[in-house]
Amino acid sequence: MSSLQLKYNENMIEAGCDEAGRGCMAGPVFAAAVILPDDFFHPLLNDSKQMKASDRLLLRTFIEENALAYSVQSSSVEEIDTINILNASFKAMHQAIAALAIRPELLLIDGNRFPAYLGIPHQCIIKGDGKIMSIAAASVLAKTYRDEYMEQIDKKFPAYNWAQNKGYGTLDHRKKICSLGLSPHHRKSFQLKAQLK
Repeated sequence: MSSLQLKYNENMIEAGCDEAGRGCMAGPVFAAAVILPDDFFHPLLNDSKQMKASDRLLLRTFIEENALAYSVQSSSVEEIDTINILNASFKAMHQAIAALAIRPELLLIDGNRFPAYLGIPHQCIIKGDGKIMSIAAASVLAKTYRDEYMEQIDKKFPAYNWAQNKGYGTLDHRKKICSLGLSPHHRKSFQLKAQLK
């Protein structure tokens, strides 16, 4: 049973925002922004990291069919290496907000900091994906879109096992980087080989 709060401010159009893939060694960072209707509810909705993959996919369809507006965007490995992962995450979030069909009056951000977006007030909420429905919904979309992307590029670089590890620094993934070197999808700025020593 979901114990998440539907609204942060009852009187404003809110967009929940979250990202996926910030701590990965490979692949883009994805971000989503979601505006939910006032009667939205699904008993499985939670922080996407706490959900089974099959439940996340079920929720993704439900969110896309019932949200007032949603958008999913990404920042590439090249952008991550150029402007750093934090700024690339913010850039993807800003792009997701910009692509919403409805302009929100308040942005609810998962985390503790966020660069202001075009005069729309924002509220940072630590562990917000486990507290507010729109942030949880954004976390589900960002996570499922990113997982799908990693499964696609895994087909061209199967040795790194991205279909399973999704680009995170598992022991197996780190060993593969040591033995095979870096692929074009690895984040060079993360000094991956240094992390292995």
